[in-house]
Amino acid sequence: MIPSEPINILTIQFANTISHHEIPLFRGAVIHSLENKLLLFHNHDGENYRYAYPLIQYKRIKGKAAIVCINQGTEDIGELFSSHFSSIRLGEKGIDISIEKIFPQRIRVQIWEHLFPYRINNWIPFNSHNYNTFKQLDSLKEKTVFLENILVGNVLSFAKGINVHFEKEVKCVIIDYTEIHSTNIKGVTKQCFQVVFNCNVSIPNYIGLGKHVSINYGVVTRIKEKSEE
Repeated sequence: MIPSEPINILTIQFANTISHHEIPLFRGAVIHSLENKLLLFHNHDGENYRYAYPLIQYKRIKGKAAIVCINQGTEDIGELFSSHFSSIRLGEKGIDISIEKIFPQRIRVQIWEHLFPYRINNWIPFNSHNYNTFKQLDSLKEKTVFLENILVGNVLSFAKGINVHFEKEVKCVIIDYTEIHSTNIKGVTKQCFQVVFNCNVSIPNYIGLGKHVSINYGVVTRIKEKSEE
């Protein structure tokens, strides 16, 4: 197995508590505060949309506002610190924002011989077409395999977005899943799932898989195994 080049990840966690539904407002406040509105902060270039995997993602980690930056995003985030980012508005609410901790990492995202256990929360796997297909499946096994195939595709999309290419097959095995709620994003209803799965790829904590990962959907966390506790 040829090891992949490590990727750079910078997680910035703020001291401010935030709800999941305030994340889009937090994202907007960050972008509004920037003097130089770099593309990776908002994924729009004029009327054009950047369809690549988001390298700056706005999160809620342990109940607090956070930003996860990947590769080029770890460099562009410097623009935020040079923009005197200290107070923002979340809707009608003005708050003073302060950084609690900054956590830099270099991580190898690669295929391993064994599977790692993960949890993915608020995962949006479907568009309207494949959700209808999913609902028409009869058995739990068929639905699970259908979700596993989408999850593999999400892992591959993430890898492509960080310029990592696998020489072996990506495997995702779903242990448990629950359709937890529906959400409305830009006037479109989306179904959210919570999933426990095993995967042979080393996936960094708090990165997103699936749709709308820039605003706290599809957040992946590694489940500690007994040998690690």
